[in-house]
Amino acid sequence: MPVEEKRKITEQEALITGSEAIAVACKLANVDVVTAYPIRPYDTVMQYISQLVADGEMDCEYIVAEGEHSQFEIVKHASVCGARVFCGSSGVGWMYAMEALTVTPALRVPMVAMVGNRALDDPGAFGVEHNDALAVRDLGWNLTWVDSAQEALDTALIAYRFAEDPRMFVPCALSCDGAFLTHSQALVKIPTQDQVNEFLPRYNRGKLLFHPDNVISVAPQVNEDWVMEIRRQNYAITEIAPTVLRQVYAEFERIFGRKYGNPFWEEYMTEDADVVLLGMGTLSTPVKVAIRKMREQGKKVGFVRLRWFRPFAGPEIAKALERFKAIGVIDRDFSFGSPNLSGVVATEVRSAMYTGAATRPPVIGFIGGLGGREVHVEDVEQVTDITFQAAQGKPQPLTQWIGLRE
Repeated sequence: MPVEEKRKITEQEALITGSEAIAVACKLANVDVVTAYPIRPYDTVMQYISQLVADGEMDCEYIVAEGEHSQFEIVKHASVCGARVFCGSSGVGWMYAMEALTVTPALRVPMVAMVGNRALDDPGAFGVEHNDALAVRDLGWNLTWVDSAQEALDTALIAYRFAEDPRMFVPCALSCDGAFLTHSQALVKIPTQDQVNEFLPRYNRGKLLFHPDNVISVAPQVNEDWVMEIRRQNYAITEIAPTVLRQVYAEFERIFGRKYGNPFWEEYMTEDADVVLLGMGTLSTPVKVAIRKMREQGKKVGFVRLRWFRPFAGPEIAKALERFKAIGVIDRDFSFGSPNLSGVVATEVRSAMYTGAATRPPVIGFIGGLGGREVHVEDVEQVTDITFQAAQGKPQPLTQWIGLRE
């Protein structure tokens, strides 16, 4: 029987949310230690894992911590002792764990954490923003955004394989837009345990295992004597990360048959586009709808959705974007005090274009969808019109706000 036909027979389909998809991935990955502390919208994955444990479908140490800081400290220490771990948080809960999050990359801890993206208080809001996960962007965390429950399940498995690669041993934050993805159901293809076992070997720390029979130091106090050398070693990991990630995606495609193509970004209707819009996460839904509508009107516009923000494939994305006449970047985040109040993604794209592109089309930044506000088709059409004006040489502010109330 051909491999494709066999795969269709053995895979199952389930109607689940993005959070539940990640919980299923944890079950398939045979995660050893899960820590939990409730905060919306991340708490949905915690609840579903607890149900799997209660029903006898998942065997793990499930520990409810007294707060997010302890939650991340527990899995950090479990990981250095050889356990495959999972945890997560949202918004200010993610920030409460910041001390633990800061030291995790330098300790070479291959932790996988879900971030149910949520606005940072105050004012209080439960809706999606990306500033929570982006707070660790400069610390050595690898950051990815998904736009569907299927991609959430697949990327969780990919993140474990990538994080636990002996060349890496790095933490990964898997970001799921609050409500739009964490709570929305979709049909998801669930792979077999045999497929996952072939793709994801057991976690093995080797000589870095913290154990009485392997006496090593973890987190030594080195001060000015060795800090710079350690930072340089951590930086060296980021230099090989894109290569390792490509290898992991190729292996995923071989075993599971799902093709993601370029691991770092997805292109949509870009072949003959004059301008492109760029964004992350579930922003892709209204943008793709609007692009199909504008294509019917004869507007040559495409879309680029970033998957991995760290590692950021700067030279490659600069090469891909230089062929367009203008680029409109829609940020679901903000960076107060940055040049022209740029969003974080727009700033990264501008930097990549400056250092790696043969030509430098204008990059116009747009901030919208904050606090869970919908980005409507009409908003995308407005963004596109402004981006086309920039392509025609008409001066535009480098950053603009979309969807503001009158």
